[in-house]
Amino acid sequence: MTAPPSTTGEPASAVRDYRTPESLPRPSGRLTKEDLDPLVKDAGEGNPAAIHSLLQMIEPVVVRYCRARMGGRDLSYLSADDVAQEVCLAVLKALPDYQDRGGSFLYLVHAIAANKVADAYRAVARDRSEPVPELPERPLVAGNEPESHALHLDLGARLGRLLASLPRVQQEILTLRIAVGFSAQETAEALGISPGNVRVTQHRALTRLRGMISDDEF
Repeated sequence: MTAPPSTTGEPASAVRDYRTPESLPRPSGRLTKEDLDPLVKDAGEGNPAAIHSLLQMIEPVVVRYCRARMGGRDLSYLSADDVAQEVCLAVLKALPDYQDRGGSFLYLVHAIAANKVADAYRAVARDRSEPVPELPERPLVAGNEPESHALHLDLGARLGRLLASLPRVQQEILTLRIAVGFSAQETAEALGISPGNVRVTQHRALTRLRGMISDDEF
């Protein structure tokens, strides 16, 4: 299999072929800076296969993040998956101008995702007059029992309110660590802080959350 043609004038042999599984820079299965940097560089230089592979790597992460931050709710005409799609498009648009200044590409992805989620909330706050023709059809939980479904929604809403009462950095760390599944290293790279700071802040956030749950008599 030959490498895809380069758009940068480099010989094809100098461009990594990301169409083969062994060429994907994920030996650890993690989105660390060391894993991402070669792929981001080639994608930014216009390698179509690198762009496709990068999108495949970040899209599941972005979707999980948006779903967690939006609590599974549709905001007016925007769903979490719609917002995730906007994030991915914005990331691809930013690629040609992206410059590695020693940080991780995850920092840019997280910043764009956080801004897009915030934009979605601002949009629905500006326009609460959107008519809703009917309730969305969603599968019920726990054997399709309406009582269990209602309980699940109530618990989710209460947890969402408690989480929203935490400082923003604690919210982001819990979202990335628990909902998205990032390691402490990946979370640190996405937020621009140290892994040690991530672990300490996560512990404090969980301790505070447990206290609020106890006070709320969950």
